[in-house]
Amino acid sequence: MSSPLLGQSLSQLTQWVEQQGQPAYRGQQIYQWIYQRGARSLGEITVLPQQWRSTLDSVAIGRSSLHHRSQATDQTVKYLLRLQDGQIIETVGIPTAKRLTVCVSSQVGCPMGCLFCATGQGGLQRNLECHEIVDQVLTVQEDFGQRVSNVVFMGMGEPLLNRDAVLEAIRVLNQEVGIGQRSITLSTVGIPGQIRRLGETGQVGDRPLQFTLAVSLHASNQSVRHSLIPSAQAYPLEALLEECRDYVRLTHRRVTFEYILLARVNDRPEHAQELAQCLRGFQSHVNLIPYNPISEADYQRPDRHRIEAFSQILQKHRIAVSVRYSRGLDADAACGQLRATVAGAGA
Repeated sequence: MSSPLLGQSLSQLTQWVEQQGQPAYRGQQIYQWIYQRGARSLGEITVLPQQWRSTLDSVAIGRSSLHHRSQATDQTVKYLLRLQDGQIIETVGIPTAKRLTVCVSSQVGCPMGCLFCATGQGGLQRNLECHEIVDQVLTVQEDFGQRVSNVVFMGMGEPLLNRDAVLEAIRVLNQEVGIGQRSITLSTVGIPGQIRRLGETGQVGDRPLQFTLAVSLHASNQSVRHSLIPSAQAYPLEALLEECRDYVRLTHRRVTFEYILLARVNDRPEHAQELAQCLRGFQSHVNLIPYNPISEADYQRPDRHRIEAFSQILQKHRIAVSVRYSRGLDADAACGQLRATVAGAGA
């Protein structure tokens, strides 16, 4: 097994230990130590024979190291994690009274170039591998000393540009870590053909697709969307919505639409009216997200009155809507902020 052990199933680990001349139950031991006890090296797994452990120095479990940790007053914690090749990614642990949510990254950087996003201003370095995604969840779980209940793919990167690794990570989080698919959300700005492909596949591993798809609209018409999201030039709003309709038809699962409210850009009453028309008859839910300002962009957050007015117009048109206020604002919690500001993070 040349790939890291993190991300492997019990049957794969069992097969590997047997190839090493070890009894099958060693696979169960390694599996428990990786997924339940947070082992970061085989040397830590003291139930394994010392003589055998001494021969496994080159076998990696696949855990990251902590580069920086920042905690906000609302107890949200942002992590910069250093990967084996020295790249740095962001992960956020978001606690509430009833749950612990982890916001994970799917790429190092992001190629989409969204003008309001700090990550998008830095470009793409590479895709993350499955174990590097799963590691983020285990890292937060260990730091909080609390079981992770929810995972959102809303960190650095565009998940559907790293589709295979992301879907495999969802499988591992579900089947090996024990997080229900319905407690996992995949957020995408939209890649032509990929949402429909998800619906047509309808599977995560050998199980039905049940995670929540969240599509980042951020605009009610093509002109505004293109001004905010450069990739929208090649993927018009109506084409994106048509794929979302196909997805709902194929999976019988509603789509969540993410809409970042930018003051005097996309937060006017006429924008709310347009958005309601776009989503008429759609099995969907809208998350309104007041903008979290970053130094790299000159956009501002609307005041509470404009936010509430926008929401009320959608409700009037019977569009399911909620307002999601950002957590961890005093910990550079906007995606890409902390990585950009901590000295040496890009080294």
